[in-house]
Amino acid sequence: MDLSYQLYSSRMDSDLPGVLKHLSKTGYKQVEGFGGVFGDPAGLRAMLDENGLSMPTAHFGIADLESDLDNMLALAKTLGVTTMYAPFLPPDQRPSDAAGWKAFAQRLAVAGKAVKAAGFGFGWHNHEFEFVALDDGSTPMELILEASPDMQWEADIAWIVRGGGDPFAWIDRYGSRITTVHVKDIAPEGENTDEDGWADVGEGVMPWADLLAACRSKTPAKVYVMEHDKPTDPRRFAEVAFANVQKLSA
Repeated sequence: MDLSYQLYSSRMDSDLPGVLKHLSKTGYKQVEGFGGVFGDPAGLRAMLDENGLSMPTAHFGIADLESDLDNMLALAKTLGVTTMYAPFLPPDQRPSDAAGWKAFAQRLAVAGKAVKAAGFGFGWHNHEFEFVALDDGSTPMELILEASPDMQWEADIAWIVRGGGDPFAWIDRYGSRITTVHVKDIAPEGENTDEDGWADVGEGVMPWADLLAACRSKTPAKVYVMEHDKPTDPRRFAEVAFANVQKLSA
């Protein structure tokens, strides 16, 4: 199991070279990229190489893949990305019914076909809204996965919980589709309000020992990405998450 780090967790730290050096020193071998660090792809690749880090996965907006595919593919190639995940849909663009989500799933399928034709893996990264039932009882996540049987899923387990879903049930049902796992934690009710209720991995309420065991046994995922959406101290989070996951997965 390879431990990666979502650089979005350190977006408030302006010292990217220092962030990468600290992650390497902590023991990480991989990071996951997002749009905020893509300004100088060649420079970023040089920093990754200097620190012994690779970037097998990264987030690319669906709109960027549709409107600027060649540049997105070139960026991924420069950084050594092997799987590209579309990560998010803004609230004002989210469909309100099953028909709308099926149409969006077709958008993903078309984008994914082009990405895969270029030699990359492609998938969707979830948040919480994909697990809220629609009027017909279906969920957006089901519709997305069922519309494209060969599309991968980067499963953000804590967002499943915040969306009201049972992560074990989703792993049981769709484990074969999960190729990367986002590992983050939820603070006890009313705590860590300055961090939007998130916690360092292993310090919250998520049963990560059991979840990691389920992911290892029921999915083909090899990359496990540590993430905290709003840490007050990203470097503390990076260290605590790495140490705790090592213990939990022993």
